[in-house]
Amino acid sequence: MRLKTQIEELPLGTNILNIEVPDKLRKKVLTGLEYWDDSLGGQGFTPSCVTLFVGTPGAGKTTMMLELANALTSSGALVMFNTAEESLYQLKMTVDRLKLRKGFIAGHETNVPELLANCDKLRAAIPSKPFFLIVDSLQTLNDGKYGENTNSKTAERSLAMITEWCKANYTNAIVIGQVTKGGQMAGANVLKHMVDAMFTLDIERKEQDFLGCRVLQCEKNRFGGSGHIYFLALRENGFQEVSRITVG
Repeated sequence: MRLKTQIEELPLGTNILNIEVPDKLRKKVLTGLEYWDDSLGGQGFTPSCVTLFVGTPGAGKTTMMLELANALTSSGALVMFNTAEESLYQLKMTVDRLKLRKGFIAGHETNVPELLANCDKLRAAIPSKPFFLIVDSLQTLNDGKYGENTNSKTAERSLAMITEWCKANYTNAIVIGQVTKGGQMAGANVLKHMVDAMFTLDIERKEQDFLGCRVLQCEKNRFGGSGHIYFLALRENGFQEVSRITVG
């Protein structure tokens, strides 16, 4: 699926050196979570970046995103955590268990046009803050064209709409993608090409020293390098880094 990422009214023959990058794109946002910032090359998020976050069932994807949402709020961002995977009551109980104190805006919209319209209202109220949309999960969304019937094409269209919105407004989105126990997700290759960054979260089942640890890896990052695989312990109060391996 082709995304609308063109610069409007770009004169034919423009030299790349003469293109001025908007200041908003140069103001990176650190999360305050060391392992997450380091996984983005130590620079945090670039405005307009769309991240696909996938992982096996039970790995702790939602828990990690709740911690990230709380950390981003603490760093000065405006964060909308939109979920249709769990009720907001369940989400609040998890927030209480993790003892998250900064919080974030909660939503449960599945219609993408409505979701993005709600985000625009929030942004308009506090335009000075960088905006992050966290979606749990891609498979629960519909693009507003075919009702509640969802499939891999619906996921592609929904992710394309979110991506184009982020590019147009210099906002960030982190979208959770659900996979099977075998690590497969419908349309995974197409979705990976559409986004700027892709992270995976798995459970270590072979290496005895890290058995049961969660394994976080950045598989793609258009705005910087990574070079680490993170082993994280998932405890009652959230994630704690155990070790990291430098690769590449």
